Amino acid sequence: MVTTIVLWTLIIICFAFSFIALIKPIIPGVPVLWIGYLIYHFGINKHDLTLSFWIIMGIFTAVIFIADFIANNYFLKKYGSTKTGERVGCLAVIVGSFIFPPFGLIIVPFISVFVAEKLQGKKTKESLKSAWATVISFISSSLAKAVLQVIMVIIFFVYVIN
Repeated sequence: MVTTIVLWTLIIICFAFSFIALIKPIIPGVPVLWIGYLIYHFGINKHDLTLSFWIIMGIFTAVIFIADFIANNYFLKKYGSTKTGERVGCLAVIVGSFIFPPFGLIIVPFISVFVAEKLQGKKTKESLKSAWATVISFISSSLAKAVLQVIMVIIFFVYVIN
């Protein structure tokens, strides 16, 4: 009984950390979600999470990574961000998660990409577009990941309850 309570607590903590990862990108959100599934499977009940569950979760995991990649590339390429701007944006999102969260996730990348693009010789208007694209791509990919992760958690509980 105590072991089950401890394991469920760990599962809930894993699920919570997977959502915290949306605003703290240093945390690997989807892998932490999977750790919760594995704790349940190997610690509580091996039979509830069937092969179909693992296939569905594998598909959702692939969709999350693909959606994240597509959202970022779409907005950054559409608004003409340079490779330097993209790299600065990625680093700035991580740094921004520690500086005045959650607002730092928007402010730090915006300012960093703007400055990086200006240093690349872009005009102010172009630099602003690239900076906004970085912010929009981060927000859109985070929203997509959040929705998909909620669905993944719901599916987990559907399998566990049935």
